[in-house]
Amino acid sequence: MTRENVYSMCGMCSVRCPIVAETENGRVVRLQGNPHAPGVAGSLCPRGAAGMALSYDVNRPKGPLIRAGERGQGKWREVSWDEALDHVAEKLAAVTAAHGAKSVMWSDRGGAFNDLTKAFMRGLGSPNYHTHDSACGRNVHHAALSLFGLDRKDLALDLKNARHVVLQTRNIFESVNVAEVNNLLDAMDAGCKLSVVDIRATVSASKADNFFLIRPGTDYAFNLAVINVLLTQDLYDNAFAARHIDGLDALAAFIEPYTPVWAEAETGIAAARIVDLAEQLAAAAPQVAWHPGWMSARYRDSFQVAHTAYIINALLGSVGAKGGLAIANCAADVGRPELAELTALYPKSREKRADGAGGDLAHIDAGPGLFHLALKAVASGVPYPVKAYIAFRHDPLMAYPDPGEQRRILDKLDLMVAVTFTWSDTAWFSDVVLPLSPYLERESIVSLKKGPRPSFVVRRRAMQPVHDTRADWEIISGLSGRLGLDKLAFKSIEDIWAYQLAPSGLSMADFAAAGMVFLAGAPHYRTPENLAFKTPSGKIEIVSARLEKAGLSSLAPYRPPQAPPEGEFRLAFGRAVLHTQGHTVDNPVLFARMPENVLWINAGRAAALGIENGGLATISGKGRGGVIRAFVTEFIHPEAVFMVHGFGHDLPVEERARGRGVADNALMNGGLFATDPYGGGVVMQEHFVRVAKA
Repeated sequence: MTRENVYSMCGMCSVRCPIVAETENGRVVRLQGNPHAPGVAGSLCPRGAAGMALSYDVNRPKGPLIRAGERGQGKWREVSWDEALDHVAEKLAAVTAAHGAKSVMWSDRGGAFNDLTKAFMRGLGSPNYHTHDSACGRNVHHAALSLFGLDRKDLALDLKNARHVVLQTRNIFESVNVAEVNNLLDAMDAGCKLSVVDIRATVSASKADNFFLIRPGTDYAFNLAVINVLLTQDLYDNAFAARHIDGLDALAAFIEPYTPVWAEAETGIAAARIVDLAEQLAAAAPQVAWHPGWMSARYRDSFQVAHTAYIINALLGSVGAKGGLAIANCAADVGRPELAELTALYPKSREKRADGAGGDLAHIDAGPGLFHLALKAVASGVPYPVKAYIAFRHDPLMAYPDPGEQRRILDKLDLMVAVTFTWSDTAWFSDVVLPLSPYLERESIVSLKKGPRPSFVVRRRAMQPVHDTRADWEIISGLSGRLGLDKLAFKSIEDIWAYQLAPSGLSMADFAAAGMVFLAGAPHYRTPENLAFKTPSGKIEIVSARLEKAGLSSLAPYRPPQAPPEGEFRLAFGRAVLHTQGHTVDNPVLFARMPENVLWINAGRAAALGIENGGLATISGKGRGGVIRAFVTEFIHPEAVFMVHGFGHDLPVEERARGRGVADNALMNGGLFATDPYGGGVVMQEHFVRVAKA
């Protein structure tokens, strides 16, 4: 019997927590968090613990498939990898010959390993690389960019050392990042206060010192009132503001009418509680972390919510501070060489993006783009035809509004390829399925994990593939070789690692002891004196020239949210600890613990409709609907109903999850192109539904 511990990285969600896989005779028998990883301490979330069930799931794609019927019909032809890759390469070559390389688009979930996928698109010569972020954190990213000139991931919440944490549009204890959860719990044990602003009582709210059950769509009003108190009562960090904030006078004039009394009428939160929160934050400053949000594709003003959250952090002096929003260091920040970038193998395309990011939408970061607006280009052919699409670990048909409209658009493509380790609506609608090995069965490129104490991390293969599947680098190298992209046609993962690590002087042997290489002996924090920002002034800019040039006021007046029409509810959705969007609902272990989503509905509204707790209800919106079990509670705002995202599957291959629960995005017909003009996020909680007893 041969036992081995393999350091790797989880792949059950986009966090990618460091893990240790214990193998026995080449088979994974136990998983735990990497004990060397800060904040992880051997811990796993429930999703991570279900990783073995993913590998041994009989329902996942087991080999390459080429469509044999109509799109979405579910008729497939099993083929070899050579035939599948030859087919995709030939189709891509034909599309680029007819329409140019810019006619190819890509989407993935972004994250730690996308240097490889971006390099492939650069090699092709297409600018149309996208992540899923327009349905997630684009608004937060652009809020950070407008104020600091920094990516949202350049600012790390130092939860372990915080004295007060505010969670707004972030539910840490259910949408689990293991290190964040452990660090926040440690801080709370040491006396840190937790405040939660939400439309319902989440698990995070159950642990809070202050819970604000806010009227849906009024978070911006709440934040403006907090800023009003900080400035009018002189509770902000005057020295930090004088050194680092440009435009404070403009902010003070802007917030004058947005008093706590005014906000009470908008939000339903008592003015005295808003004042009290501001005073608590000032007492804890600068060790305050007001979370700017994560999945913030919600309301038409979600950018402003994130923007004002960042401003509150800045007023409290917490930006860059230990226990606040610390600067996330890269290798160079701590005096170490960076990894060699795979994207450096090819020049950046000079073509304009199909989605307008960085072009007609000059204030939008062109990096990951806005995927939903790229679909508009597929539909219209403007600014040019987009004819081929590769969905890499991404399921837009489940993630974005109006799947029916998406299918009508995607059906215009000449080629649609899904690279996936589970079945999904998007894979089922594709022309070719290239099965990706689940994370325990593949290795990945070396990645930089930024933070106060940065590190290089790597995923190693814990066992050989159970079925005829391949790693991401194998698929991309295979396509690259067929398309003449010789620089990316690597023969082994060792060759990729050697290329990446060459500037660092490290080798893979340096990862053996901990599964990662720390680039600093201890966390490195900036003092106010050595803090600088990547804005034209080098300061935190309340008034952004980038936004103003785009015709957008940096300080946007508050607009009250639309009230639900008579007898209707605002549709809200979110995460649960047991599932990652739609791609885990058919996992046998996780399905057994949470087989369907339920509809949170306010007890008073439910009673008026004759709906009982645990009873069935119908939910309908814009021509679509379904039947769902009700969870009747006082702890959700009466204007809204809530469901966990990712359910409502109807694929025959997902035999467990099929027909269980309701898909929230199917109730959002007509909403695919509704976009926050500031941050680019698709607006997904501005839809209204009717609910009745089933």
